[in-house]
Amino acid sequence: MRTIDWAGDAVELVDQTLLPGRCVRLRVETVAELVAAIRRLAVRGAPALGVAGALGVVLADGDRGQIAELRAARPTAANLAWGVDQAAAHLDKGRQAVLAAALRIRDDDIAACLAMGERGAALLEGDRLRIMTVCNTGGLAAVERGTALGVVQTLHERGRLAEVLALETRPLLQGARLTTWELARMGAPHRLVADSAGPYLLAKGEVDAVLIGADRIAANGDTANKIGSYALALGAERAGVPFIVVAPESTIDPATPTGDHIEIEDRDPEEILTVGGVRLAPEGTQALNPAFDVTPHDLITAIVTERRVIRP
Repeated sequence: MRTIDWAGDAVELVDQTLLPGRCVRLRVETVAELVAAIRRLAVRGAPALGVAGALGVVLADGDRGQIAELRAARPTAANLAWGVDQAAAHLDKGRQAVLAAALRIRDDDIAACLAMGERGAALLEGDRLRIMTVCNTGGLAAVERGTALGVVQTLHERGRLAEVLALETRPLLQGARLTTWELARMGAPHRLVADSAGPYLLAKGEVDAVLIGADRIAANGDTANKIGSYALALGAERAGVPFIVVAPESTIDPATPTGDHIEIEDRDPEEILTVGGVRLAPEGTQALNPAFDVTPHDLITAIVTERRVIRP
């Protein structure tokens, strides 16, 4: 199953807000619809956003204002702006050239995820590995297969996976809703874990490696990822457990020198105050909702891309 693709004159994508209850494909025909889908997380995950950005430039049909709006829809995710820029570089050659560039980005992402799975699996030692992960980094975060969860899939296919401990990932529960759904589909053994239990389980020796994705990697290796990643990095460092980032080269932003320069998206407080439309806190409660945190490079064991293993 492809999370996002081009179909005729429109973008087709899985509406991730409806999973795991329903798997529905949306047909997106305008930039405004695509921006709305990106902002409400119907499509999410750094590689998928890169493809969405590129295909959105095709929908924009040369309208620079729409392209700029699309590029700014999720500020922390480097791949979205990257995908927009890659496709927009062909605007002077006409719509078909833009579409061809966008489809190359789609196909390159599929190949990159396969390569990252191979490279990440080769990096890890052991035959019955217990992996911890946060958020969703599988095929739903890419076109197919995924980044960190792509490594998990390769390990599972080779009989080297004992179990995945998936953090639920508050406030929007991408781990509980999406990662467990993907792990069940691939037949991989897994258990769901409360976010705050992650560091404790690391300290107890229940984990062999932590695998995460990335939304933006600074030039020095500092990595922005889903909120909760930094706590896992601290726990992994204390426990002596490898903490590995898996992301395509397009996520590395040479123009961002360190994590201090990464813009962190602050999302709607209602995501904290409610779950599925049910209010958790009393009326009038204020909330702070940073969507990402930054793990310093010195807490990262390795960054695995489709081309290399980087030791920050």
